[in-house]
Amino acid sequence: MQRRQLLAAGSAFALGAFAAGAAHAQGSWPDRPIRFIVPFPSGGGTDISSRLVAEKLTTANKWVVVVDNKPGAAGNIGLDAVAKAAPDGYTLGMGQATNLAINPSLYSKLPFDPLKDFTAIAQVATQPIVIAVRNESLWRTLADFLKAAKEKPGAVGLAQAGNGTVGHLAGELLARRAGVTVLQVPYKGAGPAMTDLLGGQVDVYFGSSVSVMPQLKGGKVRALAVTSAQRLPALPQVPTVAESGYPGFDASTWLGVVGPAGLPADIVTRLNTEIVKLVKTKDVQEKLAFEGAIPITGSPKQCDAQIRAEHAKWGALIREAKIKLD
Repeated sequence: MQRRQLLAAGSAFALGAFAAGAAHAQGSWPDRPIRFIVPFPSGGGTDISSRLVAEKLTTANKWVVVVDNKPGAAGNIGLDAVAKAAPDGYTLGMGQATNLAINPSLYSKLPFDPLKDFTAIAQVATQPIVIAVRNESLWRTLADFLKAAKEKPGAVGLAQAGNGTVGHLAGELLARRAGVTVLQVPYKGAGPAMTDLLGGQVDVYFGSSVSVMPQLKGGKVRALAVTSAQRLPALPQVPTVAESGYPGFDASTWLGVVGPAGLPADIVTRLNTEIVKLVKTKDVQEKLAFEGAIPITGSPKQCDAQIRAEHAKWGALIREAKIKLD
């Protein structure tokens, strides 16, 4: 009996010590660098906004947030690394419409489940797709582009940042609505796609507003239309696709910070608080607006609700249009 009591007391002490140690470990979080995975190459819209978030988290809290670009498979490779990381708050990722809402319906098999393998942390911004051409292009309107595509089926090269991206899907949906055939040219990110647009290897680029804005401001490309329901505040003179003859057309990407499933609630709350705080600052709002993004904030529950709503929305559209990538 005495031996049994001693063992029970020892077990209780060990469990108490473990709980105290765990509480202390979480209380001191973060005590080492945080890896922030961006599932696209540097230079694109997702990368630019992600680096802004990482920079502000670092300067505001004296944390070390290291951006790690892991491009490939329309964002699937990078997000898979987040899903498979330890849920300790030291690996985060920038989720978006492509890898969390669109790809699950485009691919028959993904290495992760977007609704089960992640912890939603905070929304950051929305980014409409800008339909852009070189400044030297003779196309001045969306109608010009679609007329050329109709006259030469499959000959007009449409660049996008990768199969399964919102740019890809927006291009497919517009082509179907307009009854034209285009040559989809996928790239491993926005940077390479823009490079080839400027070089004349492709005719038009369906890119996030953030990735297109620098070249628009530099006078190297011209915007024919934006794919959001409303005009973009940063480009008030550019009409929407809906205004250009395709009512109801709305295809925007969005960004939200996620972590692996099972992330401790106190870490999620802390991260959400800090991200919401930085997105609301005048500096970040101005930078996002300058880049063509629209800031959004909310609770982890709102971030999760957005992921689920967009997952359902894009899934329905993809099934209706019968688009598949494998």
